Amino acid sequence: MKVCIIGSGGREYAIAKKLIVDNPDIVLDAVPGNDAMTFATIHPDIAATDIPAIVDFCTANSIDLCVVAPDDPLVLGLVDALEDAGIACFGPRQCGAMLEGSKRFAKEFMVKHGIPTASYAEFTDVEEARSYVRQASYPLVIKADGLALGKGVVIVPDMAQAEEVLENFMVDLKFGTSSAAVIIEEFLSGPEISVLAFCDGKTIKPMISSMDHKKIFDNDRGPNTGGMGCIAPNPVFTPAVAEEFERTIMRPTLAGLMADGLDFRGCLYFGLMLTDKGVQVIEYNARFGDPETQVVLPLLNSNLLDIFIATSAGRLEDVDVDFADTHATCVVMACEGYPENPIKGNVISYESDVENYLVFAGVKRNEDGELESSSGRVLNILGFGDSLNAAIDSAYEHVSQVSFAHSHYRTDIGTTAREIEAHHDF
Repeated sequence: MKVCIIGSGGREYAIAKKLIVDNPDIVLDAVPGNDAMTFATIHPDIAATDIPAIVDFCTANSIDLCVVAPDDPLVLGLVDALEDAGIACFGPRQCGAMLEGSKRFAKEFMVKHGIPTASYAEFTDVEEARSYVRQASYPLVIKADGLALGKGVVIVPDMAQAEEVLENFMVDLKFGTSSAAVIIEEFLSGPEISVLAFCDGKTIKPMISSMDHKKIFDNDRGPNTGGMGCIAPNPVFTPAVAEEFERTIMRPTLAGLMADGLDFRGCLYFGLMLTDKGVQVIEYNARFGDPETQVVLPLLNSNLLDIFIATSAGRLEDVDVDFADTHATCVVMACEGYPENPIKGNVISYESDVENYLVFAGVKRNEDGELESSSGRVLNILGFGDSLNAAIDSAYEHVSQVSFAHSHYRTDIGTTAREIEAHHDF
């Protein structure tokens, strides 16, 4: 079978590696891929957003299944174009991807279908937004409406910072047209939960829960990033919380997708917060999270390719989605200066026995064939264990075996979860 993965980062590396482990006989292509994907044929000259080129490639190479992993091509309609050309896909069509492509669309969907989420107001006019924040209570959350690489969300503690963010987003267009419109939300507090779910439009099956760490520095300080680490499972996601999530959020979301005629066959990501009012949705994503994927997929006992094929064909109810009863931790090793000005181009060194615990993201090979850092987030370093503590310790032991100049990583991934697990304080 011929499978093509769209994307080039750690998430795509993790998906590709799981597919190969489960199905060593498949022929795997990655568009564009990265230089560490030695188990696939990479195509660095084709961009993940070049829809005509990807359709031509998949058609010419008789690809049986295309896995569209990043958000941009999903929102641009790559799955629509591929399926119209007769290529089966794992990933939602453009209408379903709008749950991630527009914060306004997602909030309106949640309100329409009674899904618990923070109260909000939406703005396309900066003067109206300024008037709103001058009369608001703080803190507030300001979100760019469109895609912003996971960086378009800012918690503002006062009016001065709110006005600064509005200027940055709506006037200076920090994220281009993605921040021309904004959502201003009520600030919610509580532990965060990530739940990825396979969805074929009729059936939805959740994966094991996880906890992401978005802030760049220890103790959740500094700006948001695409994610600096993750643990799974999330101790906050108790059986009682899971039941509430499925009853008030997951099943109503599926019913809403069906009622609105939104074709969603792929991975639906629920970004949740456990508040004093119960579980609420912070955001939807229309694809696998990063770095959540890196800790969730290694714990999947079921064959990932079988799930992808069944999801694409609308037969998800026919396959098992089973996870191991163990723990995983991921520590992201990034470039110093990330997310704004990462220092790139440094050779990566690691001990050979740690390679199986490395997920390569922002890397490329230099003229000497050495891997070097090529973007903000460079490596995801994994650890596993029978307990959360063991998985955290394992991950940081592996971190100690990896180095490159101007690297940066958080030293407290999993600490919050460890404290919650010890004290049941939620």
